[in-house]
Amino acid sequence: MILLCALPALAEPLKVYVGVYILNLGKFELASGAYTVDFYLSLRADQPVVMDEFEFMNGRAATVDKLIDTSTEKFFRIQANLSQNLDLRRYPFDEHVLTIELEDKRRTTEELVYVVDEKACGVDPSVIVVGWRLAGWEAKVINHEYQVYGETYSRFVFGLRIQRVILNSVIKSFLPVACMVLVGLLSLLLTPDKVTTRLSLNISTLLGAVMFHVNLTSSIPPVGYLTFADRVMIATYVVMVLILLSGVAILRWAEREETKKRALRVYHQAQGAIPLVAAVLYALVFVLPG
Repeated sequence: MILLCALPALAEPLKVYVGVYILNLGKFELASGAYTVDFYLSLRADQPVVMDEFEFMNGRAATVDKLIDTSTEKFFRIQANLSQNLDLRRYPFDEHVLTIELEDKRRTTEELVYVVDEKACGVDPSVIVVGWRLAGWEAKVINHEYQVYGETYSRFVFGLRIQRVILNSVIKSFLPVACMVLVGLLSLLLTPDKVTTRLSLNISTLLGAVMFHVNLTSSIPPVGYLTFADRVMIATYVVMVLILLSGVAILRWAEREETKKRALRVYHQAQGAIPLVAAVLYALVFVLPG
């Protein structure tokens, strides 16, 4: 006779409802991805449980003030110094999600899981980030696995999405480039007898483009990929170098009588080919993904 024994049901993990309300966000540094967040953090549960043993996974809390302290509810005002790995491929039209990432220090998902408390999450209307536009927020809970230790922890992630103001980016970043390219293309209209003036103009605009590129990318860290700004500037260099080479060819061949026709042919060909090359290059920059 086989005796069947009922196995005890496994205890479900404790649920802690988490809410974040942003009061202020400042000191956002694009070069390092660091920022400071001042916010309210609410933790509540349906039964008594230790809830204040948490840590920030993308930074450290500078100050923690406990405003409510009961066995089923905790309420804090926290100022934290956090950081984020930024994707700058679309710079200067980039957008980022600045996160607050929370985990329990000791209890895995078998003991405790976080749940988003939608009613306690939000962003104060007075929050601004200078030079950026707030594009909303999101809150979620993910399971973060530490393969080395064979453990999985529940992680609460609150993200504040920021975007650059497109008009400002265009005016500050690409209007000067457009003016340089326009000057270079207009120099193609100068007749071969004024080629020395044209070369002086081309060299000046090329040097100006290089200095502008250095200044444009000085506010971001060195990255292992090309940003949108880099691709635009590379296309600009190609166009300006082609204009410069055509001018050098005209100057060389216009000096001798037997090659003046060749210089005139280069002059006319450059007027048609270089603007077309410029249009194709800039179209590829905007169409192809980063």
